[in-house]
Amino acid sequence: MMKIYFSIIFIIALSTVCFAQKPTDTLKKDSAKHLTGVTVRGYLIEQPVLSVPASVSVLGPTQLKLQPDNSLVSALNTVPGVRAEERSPGSYRLSIRGSLLRSPFGVRDVKIYYDEIPLTDAGGNTYLNAIDMNSVQGIEVLKGPDGSLFGANSGGVVLISPVNRYNDSSFLSAGLNAGSYGLFHENASLQNHTDNNQLNISQAYQTYGGYRQNSYMQRKYVQASDKWTFSRNDQLKFLGFYSDLSYETPGGLTLSQYQTEPQLARLPTKTVPGAIQQKIGIYQKVLLGGLVNEIHITDRLRNVSSVFGSYVDFANPFITNYEQRYEGTYGLRSYFELSGKPDTIINWKVNLGLEWQQTNSDINNYGNHLGVRDTAQTLDKINTNQHFIFARYLADIDKRFHLEAALSLNFYDYKFRNVYPNNEPSFTDRSFSPQVMPRVAISYQFTNNFNWRASVSRGYSTPTTAEIRPTDNIINTSLQAEYGWNYETGFRLRNEDESMYLDASVFFYVLINAIILHINPDETETYNNVGGTHQPGFELYFTDWLIRQNNVDFIRGLQINESATIYRFTFTGSSNQLTGVPDQVFVSSVQVKFPSHLYVFAEYNYTSRIPLNDANTTFAGHYDLVQAKAGWEHKINRKTSLGIYAGIDNLLNEKYSLGDDLNAVGNRYYNASAPRNYYIGLNVTL
Repeated sequence: MMKIYFSIIFIIALSTVCFAQKPTDTLKKDSAKHLTGVTVRGYLIEQPVLSVPASVSVLGPTQLKLQPDNSLVSALNTVPGVRAEERSPGSYRLSIRGSLLRSPFGVRDVKIYYDEIPLTDAGGNTYLNAIDMNSVQGIEVLKGPDGSLFGANSGGVVLISPVNRYNDSSFLSAGLNAGSYGLFHENASLQNHTDNNQLNISQAYQTYGGYRQNSYMQRKYVQASDKWTFSRNDQLKFLGFYSDLSYETPGGLTLSQYQTEPQLARLPTKTVPGAIQQKIGIYQKVLLGGLVNEIHITDRLRNVSSVFGSYVDFANPFITNYEQRYEGTYGLRSYFELSGKPDTIINWKVNLGLEWQQTNSDINNYGNHLGVRDTAQTLDKINTNQHFIFARYLADIDKRFHLEAALSLNFYDYKFRNVYPNNEPSFTDRSFSPQVMPRVAISYQFTNNFNWRASVSRGYSTPTTAEIRPTDNIINTSLQAEYGWNYETGFRLRNEDESMYLDASVFFYVLINAIILHINPDETETYNNVGGTHQPGFELYFTDWLIRQNNVDFIRGLQINESATIYRFTFTGSSNQLTGVPDQVFVSSVQVKFPSHLYVFAEYNYTSRIPLNDANTTFAGHYDLVQAKAGWEHKINRKTSLGIYAGIDNLLNEKYSLGDDLNAVGNRYYNASAPRNYYIGLNVTL
């Protein structure tokens, strides 16, 4: 508790000192660091982040560039309320405000969009690890249930920008880095901008040997975007990517194995082979694409529509079986926006739209004979349909009071058929009752620099295909959707020169019918609904340029950042902490700029202990993770620049796990992360 109190007091005191003492003559405006110039597009219109009546965080190209570019995990973990994990290279887990509870792997209970295209399919699966970090130019995180505009979810929404919308120049860029444990990563990007067209193509290749046995990963990635502006405000975009990702999974260790030989893969027993013998891993090919059209029908009426599709070829040789999935998704999303007359006291907008998705899955399980697919065990077909209609009214009154009222009507059903061994002749339908998801939010800007907000929203999350048909190969038709209400308030504060920014929020989320993972003795998974959870929390983000732009002194720029997450999440009727969710996370960083375009960036992550099972009898210890990066950026001429950098991860050589196996059989909870390791790289832009 002393760490919490000290951090809060430190932030408040420091911001007070900065208000009182910061000399204005050294704080010249710099658009690259213009915090309140950052806008949010997630709520259908572009608006300043200061006035948005929601808990939203924005990671722009500048913030992403400071982080290691070999994984999205480090960058996402700077956002309070977000926990990204990587149990082994390429094996992502992502949760917002405790949604990891139902995610043994991957991403569930969070809706993710790739521009205007859902990356999350109708069955609730999201292949976030398919995307190369260097092809991400911005991330918006909308925290808490937000189904009024984005459909069923109870965790939050993530919006990924594949193209930097603030950079409309033509360029060619390339990057290369290498590091410990066989890390190699290269990327290239070409953008060509003409009067009415912007073409962007990027490519990446990454390979990593991994610290542990059986943890090699490889990703091949190609991304394309083409935007055609066919009139003053109207445009048509093509977006798409192809990803070929493979990674080995070493498996969990017992505590004694983790402490003595953490680099080992899961060992064999008298009855069960180990990870190396079974060659366990993931082989995942993802193709996604779509068209997005924005047209202004009149000066006050516009429409944004997208059609999209994806195909996934997924294979997972595991200890006990060999799973193979083929998933095809297609859908559309469209909404209209009607605006009131400009330059009036009440500036209002109305949105009306829909989103529809269909995912057809062939999910097949075979025996795994030393990494080779063997005899068929169960072959199933599951077709999932998810669609919703949404409407929203928002009003800005006198440019101070902001009101939003939105709701969606959500439909969800799936049908299934066993092909083998039962050879069922027809599909069996399972439909869920339509659900209304409302959201009401207000904010008031007391001064130009202080904004208060409050919101009430309903969360509703249907079971995913992986939960309906888990690894025990039994279709679970009794699994219900989880739902609940979230109550939230907070404020944002900045100073006059816009170099300091503070965002704080408190919330209370009551979740009913929570979906919980259960591991069977044979290590297969099943899911059940339990009573629910109580989730009170506090989140804070603070940033300040103590020295914003100084061309005279040795230190040319100095920025500090602090992210704080404090939760007291428990199961309903119990004092047990939510499985996999730490009570406290603090992420602090500092960036220092020196003459000759030299810079140093350092980041410290404190994560409290984490319960590894529902009974809270076993915890992963807290850890202190430090990383540092130094670089030099040189502009050779007006069109050419060169950047060289080097970094250290896990500077303190901490023994920790960035993602444990929850409720694991045989107490094999632990996945050791790499000790101190290094990387070096360069970037060239023409």
